[in-house]
Amino acid sequence: MNFWEMIKMAMENIWANRMRSALTVLGIIIGVMSVIMVVSIGQGGKARILREMEGIGTNIFGVYIGSTDDDYEKYRITLEDCRAIEESVESIEALSPLVYGYAVVEASPRKESAYVYGTDSDYNRIQNIRMAEGRFFSSIDNAVSRRVAVINRRLAEELFGSARMAVGKKLKIQQVSVVVCGVAESGSGMFGPESPMVYMPIKLHFELFDSEESINQIYGSAAHKDLVEESARKAIRVLEVRHQVKDSNVYQFVTLSQQMEAVDQVLAIITMIIGAIAGISLLVGGIGIMNIMLVSVTERTREIGVRMAVGARREDIMRQFLLESVVLSVTGGLVGVVLGVGISAVVCMAMKIPAVISFGTIILALLFSIAVGVFFGIYPANRAAKQDPIEALRYE
Repeated sequence: MNFWEMIKMAMENIWANRMRSALTVLGIIIGVMSVIMVVSIGQGGKARILREMEGIGTNIFGVYIGSTDDDYEKYRITLEDCRAIEESVESIEALSPLVYGYAVVEASPRKESAYVYGTDSDYNRIQNIRMAEGRFFSSIDNAVSRRVAVINRRLAEELFGSARMAVGKKLKIQQVSVVVCGVAESGSGMFGPESPMVYMPIKLHFELFDSEESINQIYGSAAHKDLVEESARKAIRVLEVRHQVKDSNVYQFVTLSQQMEAVDQVLAIITMIIGAIAGISLLVGGIGIMNIMLVSVTERTREIGVRMAVGARREDIMRQFLLESVVLSVTGGLVGVVLGVGISAVVCMAMKIPAVISFGTIILALLFSIAVGVFFGIYPANRAAKQDPIEALRYE
């Protein structure tokens, strides 16, 4: 019997017990499907985040107050600190302060809770904010504390129905009326759309939220991406000198590369957890294949005796049963691949991230399926090959 005849016989035996075979390979299907899904969705999410970060720019950094056991108040960042950094650090192209709060935004009769950010006109350039309608507020708006604001598309649609309808309309924030001068495009993350947001001149924010003119964070753009960390460290040094800092951990900085490393770490942990679950599923599937093949050996004992009587060698019997085990596991692997790719595509579409199907992962999953079939098929195949032909022919 040649190889293809053995394949045909294996498929016929599997099809004859198709319900039992389907239940047997369920663990293989779930394991392979899980691996394909976690890699595809994880890489798609990473690609989306990377694309959005590159859209902002790779030369961006942020400076903020870290942890300290000392008096927090004396280390608060001020607008004067920002001006000092701009004057002292030549490698910084633009610098923008940022303060934030949370408030109910009202456009009668509708209300919506939103994050409210105070900043200056350079923030638009640093963060590369895309405007859907209108304009971002100007340096003059900020200088005179003009009561204008930029809202994102999501908030515009919630309050006014569309971005175009929002421009020129009034909002009430902290019981103060402001005019919408522009609508920014909303982004979306891996887990849903961006929250409702408002941007306003920082001096207006100080007035509305009574925040004593202290800044939560500074954003800057370096002249070149290779100067990002150097620029951030120099900015921190200016703050340390101005505030007479002795603890070097008071001021911290963050860059896009650091954020990507954090994303990679999270994805690696998720992949490990799902990989462990997939491994258990494959193990359970392998044990199921071994059990069903042992049952098959018992059911086909007389067939084994007949084949040996007409000249089949023990190696032929062993190859036949081992091949059936591998065909069973590979079939489960193929079904898992199809389901994994299909579900990944649907999930990625729903999350609005690119579906990254790794050909290497598919091949690896199928190779692992083959390995499971071989490993858990050796014992039943060996048991079938060791049958005594005379005793096998007597078996009823």
